[in-house]
Amino acid sequence: MDNYVVLSGALCRHPERSESPAGIPHTVLTLEHRSMQQEAGFNRQAYVRMQVVLSGTVLHQQAQHLTLGNNVRVGGFLNRHQSGSGQAKLVLHAQQIEQLS
Repeated sequence: MDNYVVLSGALCRHPERSESPAGIPHTVLTLEHRSMQQEAGFNRQAYVRMQVVLSGTVLHQQAQHLTLGNNVRVGGFLNRHQSGSGQAKLVLHAQQIEQLS
């Protein structure tokens, strides 16, 4: 898949579950990723905290048992979301999720 992004990490907030006016279930996760990466021949600590949006019945059901501290691997695409206050942030829209622990 073009532009497919995979991110793994630990859930650092409790999942937020909701339903759209059209009846589509949504789950929002906050994922914290920490790893050591190589850059220009040197070790570098990588750290990111990112919101992950799970939409639809299948992903919502897969996320039913996720809780704070679970490790997951999520694949999907990145999109820009804008808050009510006008602040923009990058969000991962999941197309698949796998619980690692």
